[in-house]
Amino acid sequence: MAALLATLAAWWERFCRVPVVQHWGREFAAVGAILMVLAAPFLLKPAEGSAPREYQRRLVIYTPHHEKIRYEFGRAFAKKWKDERGEILYVDWRVAGTSEIALMMRSDYAAAFERYWKETLNRPWSPEVATSFGNSKVVLPKPGEKGELSLQQSARKEFLASAVGIGVDLFFGGGAVDYESQAKAGFLVAADASGQFGLRSVMKKHPEWFQPQSIPQSLGGESYYDKEARWVGTCLSSLGICFNRDVLRRLGIEKEPVQWQDLGDPRYFGQVALADPNKSGTVTKAFEQLIQQQMQQAIDERRDDPKAEGDPEKLGIEIGWERGVHLIQRISANSRYFTDNATKIPLEVSQGDAAAGMCIDFYGWTFEDMVRRPDGTSRMGYVTPLGGTSMGVDPIGMLRGAPEPEVAAAFMEFVLSDAGQKLWNFNPGTAGGPVRTPLRRLPVRLDFYNEVNRVSMTDSHADPMETSRAFTYHPEWTSHLFGVVRYLVKVMCVDTHEEQRRAWEMLISRNFPPRATAVFEDTRLLNYQNAQDLAALLQKKDKVQEARKATELSVAFRNQYRRAYELAKDGF
Repeated sequence: MAALLATLAAWWERFCRVPVVQHWGREFAAVGAILMVLAAPFLLKPAEGSAPREYQRRLVIYTPHHEKIRYEFGRAFAKKWKDERGEILYVDWRVAGTSEIALMMRSDYAAAFERYWKETLNRPWSPEVATSFGNSKVVLPKPGEKGELSLQQSARKEFLASAVGIGVDLFFGGGAVDYESQAKAGFLVAADASGQFGLRSVMKKHPEWFQPQSIPQSLGGESYYDKEARWVGTCLSSLGICFNRDVLRRLGIEKEPVQWQDLGDPRYFGQVALADPNKSGTVTKAFEQLIQQQMQQAIDERRDDPKAEGDPEKLGIEIGWERGVHLIQRISANSRYFTDNATKIPLEVSQGDAAAGMCIDFYGWTFEDMVRRPDGTSRMGYVTPLGGTSMGVDPIGMLRGAPEPEVAAAFMEFVLSDAGQKLWNFNPGTAGGPVRTPLRRLPVRLDFYNEVNRVSMTDSHADPMETSRAFTYHPEWTSHLFGVVRYLVKVMCVDTHEEQRRAWEMLISRNFPPRATAVFEDTRLLNYQNAQDLAALLQKKDKVQEARKATELSVAFRNQYRRAYELAKDGF
């Protein structure tokens, strides 16, 4: 820094013809201080992920995981590889959000396959080939069936038979839905071209890991690994509510939130932290599970009612959808605003800028620890709504054409082994635990949760089986409406948030007059049947129609909230 300041001083005197010390000492000192503040983050930043000067093998990984996870797993695996193989391994992390990684993979595989198609197969590239090679909806003939293949079928078949790669070995982190999509496209594979290395080889080597008592194929309606061995879950996570006890006391709320419906309590007005579902898959998933909880409750009610007519499941799903949409509407009306990043939610709650919010379990636990007092208490809390969320997995899978399939398979084996599972949730400093900071993730292997391991775990109280038993995810109910949930929140809540909050505040102040409340809660435009129509619209991927429909619905809800405000103001 001294050299930098000296250089700047010399430059100033040379070109401005003004001695720095004589005339501009104070000003230059101020500039130097500012430069030092700006440069400090770069000068002090650790060289995480930097390549060693010499290495024999390199493992390239796409991941959305944060630096703490990358550091602990990269360090531990590189050490294991060096101890066992005598080779210096460079773990090359390529970091981006899950959606960005999906876009990069699609683009890179398209470019790689185009080269293969034109240069190796000597065939002309076309838009039909570009849109077909990674399209799982292109149906290939069954073995033994005769007939000439279409251009689309030929492109799809050649891609699935190829070892086309993009210079990346693994995809590590995200959600099962993302991995299902990449597996169907053909980007994730069970083994390399030789058939020697991949998740399938790990499964053959460790069949005991892939048993119901360890890693079940599915639990609570969530898939834990791919039946075709293209991906497997490495750790577990659930969604829940983070809350600030100090803010709750200030609001006069004595009972801490335990269920999603608590966030719709009018006493939380202006105190709920939410992220825009169109920019956060986490919050969308939370809303989807909230709706499924309402559906299950409605089904149970109809089954227990001897006077109820019709199919209890069919009607319960429709009723539950309506109740879920109403609850989302109330939670939105209580929110301060919609942030563009779900990680900001626990931060705002921990700082006291909001009373509660939706977040992933490990974010809630991490921030609870960050503000823990010397006596062990914390103003921050986190709760998993029992019966309102499932235990999903954070997977890993090998990419087609992986440059280092042997190392990739070894890394997957390590992550699933006792050594890898300990990194997720052991306390730093314990045997096998992380060396710097706790990761606060739950291991995927259910056999890991024994008395011996729990002594060293940061979250020894966690019980994935209990959470899974209390909630069963039914993909047939809402998975095809995942995009619709994002869409309805946009038109009903995000785009109309100012009018929505204004009407809700007036309803609260007037003690919810019946007519005004009914107008506010009218969600017939987004009932279960209309949601199916919206799903069909979104499937067409016609952005013009989507925008036109969004504008139509936003205007309708904006007018509806204005009407509710006027009625409530007049006491109706």
